[in-house]
Parts: sequence; C-alpha cells; structure tokens
Amino acid sequence: MHCHQPISPWRPATPPPIIWHIQDVSWRCIPVKAHLWCPVKKKIRQANFVCSWQLDFWQTRRLRKGLSFAKDASTITWVLKDYRCKFTKIVTSSDNCKRRIAVLFVRLVVGVVLFMSVCFAANQSPSWALTEENRLFLEAWRTIDRAYVDKTFNGQNWFRYRENALRNEPMNTREETYMAIRKMVASLNDPFTRFLEPEKLKSLRSGTQSSLTGVGLSIGYPTKLDGSTGVVVISAAPGGPASRAGILPGDVILAIDDTSTETMSIYDAAELLQGPDGSSVELTIRSGDETKRVVLKRERVTLSPVKARFCEIPGLAKDGARVGYIKLVSFTQNASDAVKEAIEMLRSDGVNSFVLDLRDNSGGLFPEGIETAKIWLKEGVIVYICDSRGVRDIYDADGSKAVAPAEPLAVLVNKGTASASEILAGALKDNKRAVLFGEPTYGKGKIQSVFELSDGSGLAVTVARYETPAHIDIDKVGIIPDHPLPASFPKDESEFCTCVQDPSSACYLNRGKLFSR
Repeated sequence: MHCHQPISPWRPATPPPIIWHIQDVSWRCIPVKAHLWCPVKKKIRQANFVCSWQLDFWQTRRLRKGLSFAKDASTITWVLKDYRCKFTKIVTSSDNCKRRIAVLFVRLVVGVVLFMSVCFAANQSPSWALTEENRLFLEAWRTIDRAYVDKTFNGQNWFRYRENALRNEPMNTREETYMAIRKMVASLNDPFTRFLEPEKLKSLRSGTQSSLTGVGLSIGYPTKLDGSTGVVVISAAPGGPASRAGILPGDVILAIDDTSTETMSIYDAAELLQGPDGSSVELTIRSGDETKRVVLKRERVTLSPVKARFCEIPGLAKDGARVGYIKLVSFTQNASDAVKEAIEMLRSDGVNSFVLDLRDNSGGLFPEGIETAKIWLKEGVIVYICDSRGVRDIYDADGSKAVAPAEPLAVLVNKGTASASEILAGALKDNKRAVLFGEPTYGKGKIQSVFELSDGSGLAVTVARYETPAHIDIDKVGIIPDHPLPASFPKDESEFCTCVQDPSSACYLNRGKLFSR
C-alpha cells in the first residue's frame, strides 16, 4: 500500500481520506491444509469500493479472530475456517500511516468474505446444503432484491435479513416457507407488495380477464390522513350487484360478513368478496355519515371494457358537435383494441369530436394504458417510470399507432379514476391533447409487477413509481382536472346524450365549453 502520491491539481488542499491512497494490493487464499498456494488471485484496484460498504458486515460478523499483522506491517494474514488469506505488497512510510493501514485493512479484509463464501459453499458438507424450501425462500428474496423500487428495503440491511431468516426461520414444510416469505414481505411495510399462494396467483390473473364472479367492486386503501380505516370503494361495475345496491365510489367497507376490515389488506378483502355464483355476502358500509348493512348476491360480472354512443350537442348554427362518447370501464386484456373499434364505429356516424369517460375506471393492465394513450397522441411522453435513482424508463408516442390524434377530446375523471387510467389522463392533459373535467383522481402512483415462483406461487412487487409528462408525482394526490363537472352529470352512456343536449339541464355543456380550456 502506497501512502504518498504526487498531488494532482484537482485534489483538495485538505488531507484526503485513507481510501484515496490504495493503489495496488494483492491477496490470495489457500486451504490451511494445502501445501501450495491455490491459483486463486485477485487484485483490488478499487479498494475504496470495498471499504465503503463492508464495514458494517465486518462489525456484525466480528471477524477479528484469525487476523495477524507482520511487524513491519508489510503483510497481513487472516485465517477463517479452513482458509488463510495473505495480503502483500504493503508499503508504509510513517507511524500515522501504519495506524491508518491497520484500520483500513480490518475493513478491506471483509471484502474477501464475498469471494471466500463461494469457496465455502463448494466445500460444505451435505449437512449444510440448501434444502428445497431454502431455495424457494431465496428465490423470493432474489426477486424482491432485483425488482423492488426502494433499494433501502424500508431502511433495513436486505442481505442481513436473508442470513437471519435462513438461520432462524423454520422452513421444514411448504407452509412454513410461505410464512417466512410473508414475514419477509411484511418487513417492507408496503401494502401493494405481497406474497401470492398458487391459488391467489390464479385468482389475480383471472381478474384481468373479461369476467369474474363477485359483487362488481373495485377497492383500495384510504388515501387521505383523515383517520379512515377499512377498505374504500374505488368504483362499482355498472349494472353489477354493488352498483344496483347504490354503493358509490368513496364509500368505506367496514366489515365483510361480520369480519372487520380495519386491518385487512385489500387482497384479502377481494378474496372474501368473491365466491360461488348465486351465493350472498353481507357488507357493512359507511357512506358519508350513514352506516348501513347491505346484502349482495354474487354473480358473474362481465367486464365489457368499452361502451360507446353517438350524440349531437347543439351549439351555434354551424358549430353543432357530433360527439362520440366512449366510456372506458377498465384496462383488461385488449381494452385498447376495443377503444380503436369504438372510434372507427363512431367515425362511421360522422363524429367530429370525442368524450372519453374514465370515471370509476380503477385501472388494470399497465401495457393497455400505454397502448390506449398512443391511440390519441401523435407524439410526446406518455409516462416516466422512476425508481430510487430517478427516471428509469420513458414511454412515449411516435404516431405509429395514433388513430385519433387530432379531433377535439374531453376526458371525464373522478376519485374512482386510478392507476392505469391516471397514466392515460395525465398523458392527455400534460401533452395538451385533451381537456379534463371532474374531480381529483384517486392518486395511485406506484406500479406493481407479478412474478411467478418455481412452485406456482408468486410475488406482486412494487417495481417503480411513475410521473406524468410534466414530472408530477401523483401518488396520494391524484390528477387535478381543468374544470369541475356538475354533480348531476350522468355516468351512464344511455343518459349522456339526453342530458347534455338539453340546454335547461344542469349538465348541459355546449361545444365551446366542452372542448376549450
């Protein structure tokens, strides 16, 4: 180790930290019982990289046993288990430097642990071999390690967690392994990152299909710090059991069949809401200041993603709007294709403007949200995908999939507009492609991906957050529309034309007001 170097012009006048003095240190490891050095050699040229993050590992491992220094501090020998490491090519120049060398190499030696662990694993006896259950746990750990958006892992040492779990958590049966994985996921304190048993993974995937059996509710967590507990209704599927019973976005489900939802995850709640066709479920609902009990009969809910209608809105004599109204209910598979078909159908009726209704659209498949945005945009950023280090990816439109990039467009949103539908609304607003009407949206700015594990179970992991094209983080805030909508504005496509065509109605909007900022 060289302690004196020529001072470069850019170097500060104050003494640099000792890690700047590391230039050329060699180490090699051999089994203690071997007579010759193994050809395992490595030069550490970026020792500051090792020293900066291994100190804590050193302190917790207490590896000072087996570490010895030569009198001239030119060689350090370290014995760990059946291996001996020798550090050579150390040059000293002062007592102060010697002291700093000793401190530095206590840290540097720990960097060897990662390499040595490979040798240990290869030479361990069968009693130390990983079991099938251990391997499943490690598969889940690696999935989170690679994909999770927060690289501080909720402020914990993620490698240490793995070691402690393998040492202390029972993993003799599959259920014990599942419990260990659930405990690991819970340590992240992220309600949207969760473990999915094989049956729940299948159920989750079925929810993105065109139909499911339940009561027709999309649910989420309360987003405001108002003391609310339970599960909040994001939207009720039009014509479904919940919608017919008068359940509205913003209502809070306090209990499901007398089981309190106060500490229940939305995924456990969703599982309780689903059930056999024809069976019943009782919900305790708080709507405003009123608390009521509602019994709903489960049925097959068809998730028709798009509903469309043509109507004329009167304006000036030569400015009558032939409006194509499109209600996008959810981003299920092929939702973007359904939007394209609706546009083409409405154009055959001679429409010259569109209203895209995203109210109570709780989201769905992220790729479908991106593809739908490309239908309306000729160019521009759709969304920025960000992680803990900043912008990770950019989705944009290049015009190749633009079907309706020019006609006047109004977008309707409310507090039931969430997730993928917020991505679409934000892209259309920030690119000045559309005018937004309604109320602030739900505010779900996190993106989850589902990973299947080798045994058929899975992990839903928060992999990123997103920002709108104007770099607005809408998580827990929502997208603010350009204009409010009258409270009586219809939510059903069959009533839309009747209401907006009547100048005497509260929801009358002429062409100028509907499509201007």
